[in-house]
Amino acid sequence: MRHKAFWLTANDNAQLYVNHWSSEAPPRAIILIAHGMAEHSQRYARFAHTLAAQGISVFALDQRGHGQTSTLGTLGHFADEQGWHSVVDDVCCLNHYVRVRYPTTPIVLFGHSLGSYIAIAYLMQHSCSLQGAILSGSNYFKTSLRYRAAMRLARFERWRLGPRGRSQLLNALVFYPYQRAIKQRRTAWDWLTRDTAQVDAYIADPLCGFICTTQLWLDFLAGLQHVTPVRNLVQIDNDLPLLVIGGDADPINHGHRLIDLANALRASGNRAVDIRLYPQARHEVLQEINYAEVTADIMRWLDAALAHQRSMQPIEE
Repeated sequence: MRHKAFWLTANDNAQLYVNHWSSEAPPRAIILIAHGMAEHSQRYARFAHTLAAQGISVFALDQRGHGQTSTLGTLGHFADEQGWHSVVDDVCCLNHYVRVRYPTTPIVLFGHSLGSYIAIAYLMQHSCSLQGAILSGSNYFKTSLRYRAAMRLARFERWRLGPRGRSQLLNALVFYPYQRAIKQRRTAWDWLTRDTAQVDAYIADPLCGFICTTQLWLDFLAGLQHVTPVRNLVQIDNDLPLLVIGGDADPINHGHRLIDLANALRASGNRAVDIRLYPQARHEVLQEINYAEVTADIMRWLDAALAHQRSMQPIEE
């Protein structure tokens, strides 16, 4: 298994840090990973090793304000302006980089949590460029009223603290309910996974668990409003294989809102939506104690998705 990291120049000339894992042989498929909030792409190394052993290459970028990309910017901050547009466009840029080098290899997009919403936004514009997509640890509310109310608070906090300010209030309102959902919790991050070693590694990692800026929250909430309505989801190709995956003990969605997401995607016209929920698993199924079961299911789904006949089209830069 080979690993290398490199800097990718985005369409606005920002520099994005990318990890690439591959086997020695040419890949039979490529996975692009969009990670979650307050983490980074290196946390997907174990998953990438599993995929590489099956002939699947992985490209995972550190989102703006995250991981090594944040060393050239501000930790927890997408951008002063157009942050949501930028992080979605970064996936487009990575896809183009990969497609130029692997013009006929099928590409699948994997998005976790925050990255799942970025993935949905990308699919609404460029689903023709992909062979499939996996949405992990996502969520879905049938209306965007909750997001609009949250945006009012986020705007107030930005006015109070500035766009690069960090709101303890916003952070507590979002994350405290997740912490409280774990009745016998050992740490504030036990809601991520039942695997205590993974929780401890997350806590010890200085590039994980930070408080994001008020502007990032506004960017994120605006993005959520955009990807929620079924009338917008209809822009996704209706034959694109989609896998919704997560734990039924994830306090972000409680499992049933992943079912709501799958149903919304079906209501938009998609005919190839699958869903897999894991009993008692929490937010990060790739860091869970049943990792082998999760990855085996993903591999089975990937094999089926790769056998699905689609017309692969390169995207324009």
